[in-house]
Amino acid sequence: MIHHCSITKPAFSVSISTHKQRRSTSFFNLGFRIRCESGDVSPSSKRTNAVSLSSEMEDSSLKRNLMESEGRKSEPYPGGIPKMGPFTGRDPNVKKPSWLRQKAPQGERFQEVKESLTRLKLNTVCEEAQCPNIGECWNGGGDGIATATIMVLGDTCTRGCRFCAVKTSRNPAPPDPMEPENTAKAITSWGVDYIVITSVDRDDLPDGGSGHFAQTVKAMKRLKPDIMIECLTSDFRGDLEAVDSLVHSGLDVFAHNIETVKRLQRLVRDPRAGYEQSMSVLKHAKISKPGMITKTSIMLGLGETDEELKEAMADLRAIDVDILTLGQYLQPTPLHLTVKEYVTPEKFDFWKTYGESIGFRYVASGPLVRSSYRAGELFVKTMVKESYAKSMS
Repeated sequence: MIHHCSITKPAFSVSISTHKQRRSTSFFNLGFRIRCESGDVSPSSKRTNAVSLSSEMEDSSLKRNLMESEGRKSEPYPGGIPKMGPFTGRDPNVKKPSWLRQKAPQGERFQEVKESLTRLKLNTVCEEAQCPNIGECWNGGGDGIATATIMVLGDTCTRGCRFCAVKTSRNPAPPDPMEPENTAKAITSWGVDYIVITSVDRDDLPDGGSGHFAQTVKAMKRLKPDIMIECLTSDFRGDLEAVDSLVHSGLDVFAHNIETVKRLQRLVRDPRAGYEQSMSVLKHAKISKPGMITKTSIMLGLGETDEELKEAMADLRAIDVDILTLGQYLQPTPLHLTVKEYVTPEKFDFWKTYGESIGFRYVASGPLVRSSYRAGELFVKTMVKESYAKSMS
């Protein structure tokens, strides 16, 4: 967390560690980084220990040394001080609108889910990504279906997409071989109705992590056959055998995000990802197991045009994708891609109507909608049951 108390320059940084006690009497550390700026430093306030401030701070070389020191301390990204590029930074002409504000999550069921997840030591994207819909998902929304999105395969990605703040590494830690069984036991004891399993990209693994996904699904279905499972996966580097392994594991919904329109793929996503590769993965999931529900997501506000979005939606329908989610791209930090537009709720409503008019079975479309958004899950459960009934007839 970074606090700014701005007066005037020059600047110095102080790191403070505090402790907070939980109900269970366990402790955890919270690091607060406070940046203070002051323009009135008298000679009497100079000290030779700790931090020295003087008029020499105006000297450019000293400023640069301080910035470099500050960059080494914070280390927001590996490789030294991150630099702005032509597509990053904040756009002063694009202001965040009021409709993106959300109330702090609360409610009895929310607290129950939160305490349960903590007790079971489960990592969720909901918390890691600070999802704005966490209160709605964990409280169960209008249909009472409590949902969470669980991460497997670690928290370090082998790719570096320019919209995502997840940490990256060429050689992340190997997967925990006991994770599928432990996750299944934890989830089934928690008692959720609909679970979304996702992961970072794992290009370091021969199958991209597909086998680990499949083991987790099988373990969950063995312990709780009626649980609905959606897997939000990587593209497995286009490995269709990896897709086969997962779709025949017992999952109910296969999800993979194309993220943006065709023209913006190379700008937004890691070079190892691609529009055609993502389309082939989604297409094969449907071919490999007829009746499999397929799903994808697109972020809006990255500079796409209406015609480009219509083209992407047509391409998705051409491979029979069932469910589409559309949400507003929100810049994690100034080092990530700049928001080009905040799309209005009315425009999102238009895209929902348009998407369903061209054949999508369900479109969740709204500024705060995310790829694992729960609004359609009651509908999805009905779809899964219908598909299962058809396969048995």
